[in-house]
Amino acid sequence: MRKTSLFFLGAGAGALFALLAIQPRILIGAPAEAAGSDTYRQLNLFGDIFEHVRAQYVEKPDDAKLIESAINGMLTSLDPHSAFLDAKNFRDMQTQTRGEFGGLGIEVTMEDGVVKVVSPMDGTPAARAGVQPNDLITHLDNEPVKGLTLEQAVEKMRGPVNSSLQIRISRKGVENPVEVKIVREIISIKNVRARVEGGDIGYLRITSFQGERTLEQLKAGVADVNRDVPTDKLKGYIVDLRNNGGGLLDQAIAVADAFLERGEIVSTRGRNPEDTQRHNARPGDITNGKPVIVLINGGSASASEIVAGALQDHKRATILGSRSFGKGSVQTVIPIGSFGALKLTTARYFTPAGRSIQAKGISPDIELVQDLPDELKGKIETRGESSLRGHLKNGDEKEELAGSPAYVPPDPKDDKQLALALDLLRGVQRNSAFPPNPKGAIPN
Repeated sequence: MRKTSLFFLGAGAGALFALLAIQPRILIGAPAEAAGSDTYRQLNLFGDIFEHVRAQYVEKPDDAKLIESAINGMLTSLDPHSAFLDAKNFRDMQTQTRGEFGGLGIEVTMEDGVVKVVSPMDGTPAARAGVQPNDLITHLDNEPVKGLTLEQAVEKMRGPVNSSLQIRISRKGVENPVEVKIVREIISIKNVRARVEGGDIGYLRITSFQGERTLEQLKAGVADVNRDVPTDKLKGYIVDLRNNGGGLLDQAIAVADAFLERGEIVSTRGRNPEDTQRHNARPGDITNGKPVIVLINGGSASASEIVAGALQDHKRATILGSRSFGKGSVQTVIPIGSFGALKLTTARYFTPAGRSIQAKGISPDIELVQDLPDELKGKIETRGESSLRGHLKNGDEKEELAGSPAYVPPDPKDDKQLALALDLLRGVQRNSAFPPNPKGAIPN
């Protein structure tokens, strides 16, 4: 029997629920290996315990909740990105892939039993309320988050437009909990924002790859730049992927393809060799060969790392900033009838040069860590995929590297990573990594 599945990258740390990704495919593989006698004995043990709980627990339990909790326990023992989505959460996920939903506007993961903020989305209620990357949300409307799954916590953060939610935050370096009241809004995801810097450089800020319009918005942003700056005066482009937690796999591939003329963009490799898939670029460069600098930091994860890794390996762009998060695994969403869906880690993804960035991240060509203001020193920290409990190993056990601070100054005047990119494009400063030497690129 053939099963239709959704093939995706969970975004950022912990397969960010707000950034579930999509590329339909048919899985036609060998049947699962037959279970041995020991496995059946263990299943009988589970059945025995289930019946004891049903018959003898002090209060009558909900059978469906017991089974769902057992399933979630099994999946969370595998890695931080595998989970069971009940029917409602599965419907919500499908809705979110269209790029519009009601909520607060934060990208989150689960860490040590509480919700961890990866980053607030630009221009959303959470961003305006001062929610910061790495905040730990411990309470929602005075109810503890401890004991909830990530999906249950996300569901509680949703609600009717104009309704409010009180969240309690534990913030590193702040002694007392921070109480924040946020009014929910419709979150319409605008993934790409474009502007012209100084009349001669196009700046393209890609905040996420959520939704199905990222490439469309990128093309519109480049068109806006080309309308405002004559081709002979345009020095190049800055693609800002900082704090971009990821999103749809097909959009990440499409964005990388927009800058590449040919060659592999990314490959995904599962347990069996026949599961390997390769995605290649098609002719056509949206910038017509103009120089490109990509900005990354510890909040750049998953789909962002696919784009940065592809452009780096092909020497199409110079990567500037600090080490990325290191989320290099792929999940498949498998519908389970009317019950919901199974989100299961099924593969690792690799850059064109064959690098797995799982638990390591993308190392920039030009490393420059953004300075933190005094009031945030010791409060902002990104530890990366390798810090997540039960994370998938890279396969190269020589080292596992953390991410880097996920901080972007709100005022561009304080942004030294952006300033260096501008100086390099204008020739004010020089670096051996810019422009990249295409002779060193991987064979096409």
